[in-house]
Amino acid sequence: MSRLTINTPLVRRMLVGFLQDEIWKVGAKKAVLGLSGGIDSALVCHLAAEALGPENVHAICMPYKTSNPESEAHARLVAEASGVQFSVVGITPMVDAYFDQFPDANNMRRGNKMARERMTILFDHSALYGGLVLGTSNKTELLLGYGTLYGDMASALNPIGDLYKTQVWQLSEEVGVPRPVIEKKPSADLWAGQTDEEELGFTYREVDELLYRMVDQRADTTELVAAGFKQEFISSIYGKVQNSHFKRRLPVIAKVSGRTIDRDFRYSRDWGK
Repeated sequence: MSRLTINTPLVRRMLVGFLQDEIWKVGAKKAVLGLSGGIDSALVCHLAAEALGPENVHAICMPYKTSNPESEAHARLVAEASGVQFSVVGITPMVDAYFDQFPDANNMRRGNKMARERMTILFDHSALYGGLVLGTSNKTELLLGYGTLYGDMASALNPIGDLYKTQVWQLSEEVGVPRPVIEKKPSADLWAGQTDEEELGFTYREVDELLYRMVDQRADTTELVAAGFKQEFISSIYGKVQNSHFKRRLPVIAKVSGRTIDRDFRYSRDWGK
């Protein structure tokens, strides 16, 4: 059994309970999420439907003109399987209006803009429905910084942020995510033909094994090399984790008092309970 193997029924109950507790305790009853057609958002959609009831979950697909039509088709498949409320909001007009002023912008800039445009739509719909925005970034992506700050990494709650991609696949089997979504190649669908693993330069299963030893087991470089990982790969991943730390926390606030937000003062909503 792989060290990354999880007890899927137990984790399922934990995450369903997490969503119920965190949403209900602030007086909300509904959730909003972006449904891309990929496995991460599909898993979150199924968990949210189980936690809140599908009628209280609003999933929004937000394609760009170059998005693969299969992505929207898979998003619809997930929405039908989970029974959630589903809508499509295209982002082409707003994104193109901006880049008409910057026609030489590269794929990175365009991808960042698309990710942030989608998140503004989700937060607008959270105001419309009175629900919290759910995040869909997994632990692998968060550790590598493979996401857009204030874009796909933004949310009010993230139920899968402590699950490696390998574990997302396992739990997706447990909750009944449609087979075509589980089996497809991971892609942010930011431009035609883009896949996560090709862009990263390694597979999720390879990097998950390294990250688990590096982060969860706190193995040092000597131990990682002894375990069979190449020095170059180890150094590359260390660099990604270190250089993306700013994406994993709130903006750094200069400390001038005894109770600084996000350092000494974090749990105000638990007062009186």
